Amino acid sequence: MNFNNKTIWITGASSGIGKALAIALSQYNCQLILSSRRKDALESVKQQCNNPERVAVLAFDLADYNQMQPIALKAIQCFGKIDVLINNGGISQRSLVIETHIDVYKKLMDIDYLGTVALTKALLPHFEERKAGQFVTVSSVMGKFSSPLRSGYCGAKHALHGFFDTLRLEHAKDNIKVTMICPGFVNTDVARNALTGDGSQQKHQDESTQNGLDVDVFAKRMLKAIAKEKFEVNIGRTEVLGVYLKRFLPRFLHWYLLRSKVK
Repeated sequence: MNFNNKTIWITGASSGIGKALAIALSQYNCQLILSSRRKDALESVKQQCNNPERVAVLAFDLADYNQMQPIALKAIQCFGKIDVLINNGGISQRSLVIETHIDVYKKLMDIDYLGTVALTKALLPHFEERKAGQFVTVSSVMGKFSSPLRSGYCGAKHALHGFFDTLRLEHAKDNIKVTMICPGFVNTDVARNALTGDGSQQKHQDESTQNGLDVDVFAKRMLKAIAKEKFEVNIGRTEVLGVYLKRFLPRFLHWYLLRSKVK
């Protein structure tokens, strides 16, 4: 894929990976639609982009998944078409299963899974009509194996793989592509914003996240995967080995995680 002349819609674009993607993509001759809940933050990202006149801002809440049809219509109207949807919006978690209220699990599923699925379904007829389009969904290596303190997050990310693998199969005939991006640790505010057992934010950084990939380095690698229309790619450091250990040496991975200091 050549990003020039494409219209690319990014959710979770107000900070972190989404912001880095927006700034990197603005170097191409393309149109961008930036979404998150915070319109003021999106406007700030827009002004940091090259050619901000080719950047549209569309604020909405992924948790409000019953309202995705009109949101998708507004997005299409921004530039007349959409070529790529990057499902990047989401929230993480840091709490033990026994200490996590069921409402926290519901919120994680509403945002990370149902919101993403509903937005994808709302845009799908547009891709189907055009016989072209690419869904890019930011999962996690935790969508392939699990780790302590992330039960709800892992559950939602695992679910995304089941849904998007099916979507890829059903719409291959329509030339619709699906790319799953599985980050390891990336140095963003994801840990600070993570939900704890009572639903409040953790508010402090994890050591592993702090020492993760620089977000701009990650964004460049992610864009390469999108351009090559990869089915699925793991991006990180040694933590991505957990994906392969889960498949071939699951008991060793279990043993390692029990003794790991990763938080």
